[in-house]
Amino acid sequence: MSRWRLFLLGFFLNLVALGIAAPPYAQTTGQEIWPSLLKELFQDRPITDNDGVVALDAPVRAEDAAIVPMRLRFEGPLDLKSAMLVIDQNPMPMAANFTLGPKARVGFIETRVRVNSYTTVHAIAETLDGRLHAQAKFVKAAGGCSAPAVKDQEQAKAHLGEMRYREFKSADPMRREAQIMLRHPNNSGMQLDQLTRLYIPAHFIDRLEIRQGEDLIFLMEGGISLSEDPNFRFSYAPNGSKKLSVIAHDTKGNVFKTEWPVAEAI
Repeated sequence: MSRWRLFLLGFFLNLVALGIAAPPYAQTTGQEIWPSLLKELFQDRPITDNDGVVALDAPVRAEDAAIVPMRLRFEGPLDLKSAMLVIDQNPMPMAANFTLGPKARVGFIETRVRVNSYTTVHAIAETLDGRLHAQAKFVKAAGGCSAPAVKDQEQAKAHLGEMRYREFKSADPMRREAQIMLRHPNNSGMQLDQLTRLYIPAHFIDRLEIRQGEDLIFLMEGGISLSEDPNFRFSYAPNGSKKLSVIAHDTKGNVFKTEWPVAEAI
């Protein structure tokens, strides 16, 4: 089990034990938060900001705090090993960690997240030489982690794990562009059931792996900051395979597998 999955599991066990839990650094405010996160997540390793290796597209003010679009763009000349999205003020700041396939040449990854209060959001990329690169944006939003689920819980269970796949024409002729949409409530553990007035237990996708043939495009390890019905749009360098597959795991031990033929973009 990777260190990021262990990190997420520890947080999940806190939720189970205490109902709603937050890491100690969630109690800090202002400029104190990022240094504590830097120590927790990266052991105080130096980070180079705004050098063009990674860029973050995020709205200044979110229309819906429970569904905030975020795009990580990888435009630098260096080969990347991984990328992380950190929402500083969220109860679980690490929204997603992406391990990038060595042959995939991922150009961007776009997803949707919950934002719990006005916050700085960090995109951090690690290159193969072990150096860290980052860009930060400030997002105005509040209440995303405790916002009521859009779908009825019974309806969500009935369609749990269903996936859809789309292809798009890519602006880069050397890359394909695709989207994976997964039906899952991704309950945060901070949402109230509108009928019982009890907290809905945390239940979320914590691992998702996308491959073309046998080659990894990316592996995502995530937590409660990902929105209901997780959604990933991304670009990658095709390897000639005619099959794209997804394996997703959630915190209740469910495993969802689907594969699709790779067709011409639409």
